[in-house]
Amino acid sequence: MESDYKVKLEVFEGPLDLLLYLIKKEEVDIYDIPIERITNQYMEYLSLMQLLNLEVAGEFLVMAATLMYIKSRMLLPADQQVTDTEAEEGEDPRWELIRQLVEYKKFKEAALQLGRREDEQANLFPRQSPETGIEAPKEVPLAEVSIFDLIAAFNEVLKKASAREDFREIYEERFTVSDKIEEILYSLRDRSQILFRELFQETATRSEVVVTFLALLELIRLKRLRVQQTEAFGEIHVVKVTT
Repeated sequence: MESDYKVKLEVFEGPLDLLLYLIKKEEVDIYDIPIERITNQYMEYLSLMQLLNLEVAGEFLVMAATLMYIKSRMLLPADQQVTDTEAEEGEDPRWELIRQLVEYKKFKEAALQLGRREDEQANLFPRQSPETGIEAPKEVPLAEVSIFDLIAAFNEVLKKASAREDFREIYEERFTVSDKIEEILYSLRDRSQILFRELFQETATRSEVVVTFLALLELIRLKRLRVQQTEAFGEIHVVKVTT
């Protein structure tokens, strides 16, 4: 495996995005965050990002330290924890984090609403075939996938590969990112898209899964592919970018 291979993605999402993603995924109340569970999951995602040698911004590490501190405060004996009155005054160890998350969530929702209005304006006139003038059929809407969706899907594939390795002895074949880039592009030679999980059907080991995923990230960075979903946390579609 190319352990020193570093992926340089234009990631515009930070630690607050990851926390909001986990809160939505776990369907928990943003005002009553189960800090131990969310911290453990955050640390798992951070470990996966480091395993992939992604360029992790310092803010992610700062947030990890903050979460660990809050978690330690929440685990104090009952007689050392804050009272309800103190919590109302903002002394709950989670309070500052909750405030940041709520404010950031409002900002993201406002930006999303603005984007939807722009899309509605662009779609006021139906798209027509340039030759026939007949309205073109509507495509199934696909939403862009965040890096955290990709890491979650990667984690599931990695766990399955680990389970297979536990039950059989596997010859460790050497793969490179370049090899896997060629394989991915070849699998899309006669197709416009493929399901994310299909890319890993023939992968036998954890290292092969990692290299395949790095190849996918590189193709996304090069704008050769994009990844989309039909619904939140749904199946991920890997779509070929046509020029």
